[in-house]
Formats: sequence, structure tokens, C-alpha cells
Amino acid sequence: MSTTEQDTALVTALVADAVAAPSMHNSQPWKFVLAAGSQVLAVYGDPARTLPVGDPDNRGLHLGCGAALFNLRVAAAHHGWSAVPDLLPDPRDSWHLADVPLREHDSQDSELAVLHPAVRQRHTSRFPFSDERIPPAILDGLCAAALLEGCRLTVPGAWHTDAVMELVHDAELFETADEAMREEIAAWTRRGRTGQGPDSDGIPGYALGPRQSGVSAPTRDFDTPRSMPDRPAAAFEERPQIALVGTGGDTPADWLRAGQAMERVLLQATLDGLSASLMSQPLEWPELRSFARDPASSTGFVHMLLRLGYGPRGSATPRRPVDEVLTIR
Repeated sequence: MSTTEQDTALVTALVADAVAAPSMHNSQPWKFVLAAGSQVLAVYGDPARTLPVGDPDNRGLHLGCGAALFNLRVAAAHHGWSAVPDLLPDPRDSWHLADVPLREHDSQDSELAVLHPAVRQRHTSRFPFSDERIPPAILDGLCAAALLEGCRLTVPGAWHTDAVMELVHDAELFETADEAMREEIAAWTRRGRTGQGPDSDGIPGYALGPRQSGVSAPTRDFDTPRSMPDRPAAAFEERPQIALVGTGGDTPADWLRAGQAMERVLLQATLDGLSASLMSQPLEWPELRSFARDPASSTGFVHMLLRLGYGPRGSATPRRPVDEVLTIR
């Protein structure tokens, strides 16, 4: 594959779909590089977009880049290309997260290509969901989606759900008491004021959703200073339907696999008519994270908590232009 205009257009389209992935605080911590005349698209983490307080080990960065990597695979299958990633190809460069050979093939990967419509439909929803329960068949399909990426999706029972939600509320208290954490979150929250950073990343005010009416909400409130007084309040579901993405190990390769599994689950959930939000709060505190797993489960480490249900899909959040994240040289 030479870097002709046609090839450049294809790679640009693939990256445009890749960056629709979710990332912690919508930090979009990824870079893509295609060398001239190469058949390999390299994926890098962006050290300028780390979250030193909330994500000191860059686990969340790997999850976001893993999600973008999965979108890239889906986009390639949609265009009739094969894209099988090689994770962490250079042990000398920890920011070099994957190499993705792009090869044209006659038949699409139908299991991936069918997910393509959901890439642009999937949005994080910070709105209340209804009390309608998700059918077991749909949950089984989501668990199967995670297994295809070498990960486990655990759908907890009542006691485990209550325990995890207690951890979410504990994390809210930790966050309230930690000035550095609050400042980092505020730096990635865009309320339409000058000096709050570019409008191509972060969480915009319109995507925050309503405040919780009464007790703590199952979604993170990015407006804890209450600087948006006109924001409405609403009652959220009492017992959210949640699922936990986990792996047996806790290495950067596991994080990348978990990010791909997370996105595969989210895309499948979108096609199944579900809305979703991400709850990483208790996983950002080492003293809370280990308690998120079910001790009877074979899952060793939990990487993301998903809240799933029936409700508003949420709004699209801004993305950086492709020419800012893709280099063809």
C-alpha cells in the first residue's frame, strides 16, 4: 500500500472513525502515524494528554486508545480491509501502543463491519434511565462481545451492584476532599467560558446531563462547583444496571485489550437499543479499585464500570480534527 491520494483518503476515514471512541474526560490521548510507502498504521499514546492525578499509571489512557483501536478495526472491516493489531510492538517505547497492518481483502470481517453504524451513534449518556430491565439475551450477547476480545464482562447481582455503587459514592467523597483531583476535572470541563481550553476536547456543558435530585447520581457530576445554575435536576434510577469490564492481568497489554472489549460492548449495546455511561470514579482510587471485583469471580482486575439501560442516548462531544492526530510522513 503506497501513500497515494486514495490511500490517504482511506487512512483519514479510518482515523476519523477511530477518534469517535470514548476517553477519560474526553482527553483524546491518541496519535496515529503512517510512514510513506508503509502498510502499517502506528497508534501512539499522547504524553501531552495524560491525567496525572486521576490516571497516574496511564491505565485510563490505554483504555481510551484501546477503544480507538477497536473503532479503527471496525472502520477497516467496513471498507473491506483487514486490520489485525500488534500490541506494544516496541519494548523501548512505552508510548508506541500498537502497529496495525492494513491489508485489502475480498471479504469483509462481517462481525466487525456490522458494528460500524454504531461508531457515530454511540454517545455517553449522563441522563436518567428507565427502570425497564435489560433482557438476559441482550446481556449474554454483550458478555460474548467482551470474550471475543479476550476479556470478561461481569453483570453483577443485587449485592454486588449495591457494593459497587457504594464504591462510586465513596469515590465522590474522595474526589470532593482532593483539591488536585477537582482542579484536574475542572480543567477538562468546558462551560463556554474564556480560558477553559479548546472546544475540540473535554466535556462540554451541554453533555453534562441533569443534576441528581436527592441522593448521589450514578454518573459523575462534572459541575460540582455548580457554576451552571440553570442546569435542571432529575431523579436517576435507584439501582442502576451495571456491568464490569475486567481481565485476569493488569499490564498495559491487558489495558489495551480491555479498551477494545469496552468499545465492542458499547457498540453492540448501541445497536441493541441501549444507552450507556462510563463510571470510572472508584477505579481511579487504588484503595477502592480492588473492592470493585466480585471475590468469587475469575476476573482479577476491573478496568471499567458500565451503566446500561434504556434512556436518552446523550449528545455527541467534540473531537479533535483528524489532521491534529494523524501524521503521514
